[in-house]
Amino acid sequence: MRTATRRVRLARDGLRPVAWAFAGLHAVALVLGLFGILVAIPHPELWAGQAHAAAFYAFALNKTGGAAMFLGAIAMLAYGLFALGARRTLIFFFAATVISATAELTGTKTGWPFGGYEYTGFLGPKLLGRVPVAVPLSWFYMGFASYVLADAVAAQRAWRNRTLSSIALGTWLLTAWDLVLDPSMAAPQMQYIHFWVWHESGAYFGMPLRNLAGWFGTGLLFIAVGRLLWNERVPRTAPPVALPFAIYAVNVVWSMVLSVSAGMWPTALAAIALALLPAAFALRRTHGATATA
Repeated sequence: MRTATRRVRLARDGLRPVAWAFAGLHAVALVLGLFGILVAIPHPELWAGQAHAAAFYAFALNKTGGAAMFLGAIAMLAYGLFALGARRTLIFFFAATVISATAELTGTKTGWPFGGYEYTGFLGPKLLGRVPVAVPLSWFYMGFASYVLADAVAAQRAWRNRTLSSIALGTWLLTAWDLVLDPSMAAPQMQYIHFWVWHESGAYFGMPLRNLAGWFGTGLLFIAVGRLLWNERVPRTAPPVALPFAIYAVNVVWSMVLSVSAGMWPTALAAIALALLPAAFALRRTHGATATA
């Protein structure tokens, strides 16, 4: 029995460097994507007439968006396997991807719950021709990272109902990312590339406010289902959070850079105050905090 337990522990520990390796590749893909958007498209003179340069620019532009989402999902899956175990991780994964894919497919068909929009072809192959396959994976890895960070904060502060507090704060962190993500990826100022286009306008940088409500509702649903289906009380302390914070932060900063390049400084400032700073509280060390489930 002890030998089997030790083998499981060693296998899980071996996933830690794998998770960090894919997190690093995820960050590289995001940086290459920014390079494609901010350099390759607006400055074709830099690569015109040079076959190798043109191939690199084309890769940075067309392949890295979807690839970054796949790599982020693999990183958080590997993290979950060593930090939380296969059962919890896979339950959360299926809840996140199935619920978010359903919401996105409904949204691109009916306009509910996010508003009227459609995806362009920059994020790769699409489910039913409407939603990029990589998009539900991005909901998973950012939702999972948001929940883990929120749980660490709730554990540190010994909030009375840690499970519900973690679900609520995790949903907020996920929605706070969207405050800067959506404006940056569909901004009219980004004349060279749009990841999706809106068929209606609204008060939040040209987007309908119900998009934010849709994000919050979708995130709340899959984070709650993904956590509550574990059907267990919380452990005494939270798992390590350095990797989830790195994943969360690099995605928020990516969106901030894109947003600032489009002249939307308020969304970048909001991301610092409402996303990065609250998430950073998770990095504080926990000294045996207790809380009820």
